Amino acid sequence: MTGSPQHQPKLPALSLILGGARSGKSRLAEGLVTGTGLPRHYIATAEAWDDEMRDRIAQHQADRGADWTTWSEPRDVVGVLAQIPPGQVVLLDCATLWLTNEILADADISARVATLLTALSACASPVVVVSNEVGWGIVPDNALARAFRDHQGRLNQQIAAEAGLVVAVMAGLPLVLKGALPQG
Repeated sequence: MTGSPQHQPKLPALSLILGGARSGKSRLAEGLVTGTGLPRHYIATAEAWDDEMRDRIAQHQADRGADWTTWSEPRDVVGVLAQIPPGQVVLLDCATLWLTNEILADADISARVATLLTALSACASPVVVVSNEVGWGIVPDNALARAFRDHQGRLNQQIAAEAGLVVAVMAGLPLVLKGALPQG
């Protein structure tokens, strides 16, 4: 896209992009953020525990390009959001891994989610959150997996309630659930 930022598509203060694994949700979110023409921040919540994950992270970084400020922060997303100046844009990828990291750290999930929601609302720049939709599968066979699914569903609902734009992505195709995709 060309032109000055005032002629670029505008995002609401908070957007939520949902989908399953390999649905195209991150690609859509990156396109929305890039389309603003604003300086971009990427908050990466993934941790590289093995070679395969390190390769995935490296591929994501290469695909995005060098013109993003990347914050690798598996848990302190709130601290990063507080550092983002006005007039920029943020991509949080993803809320699902952030939640997983919090659960594995035995955090108070209700308190951490409340703090995250407050930080998302207080951020000086628009934020696009990527998250997995995990409720369409079978009921998990163990308590931890069921608790995760329940926490993830509630987190997605809470972010969606605050978001001006909510999009579900399936097979690379966006389905707008709330708001409207910015037009460029």
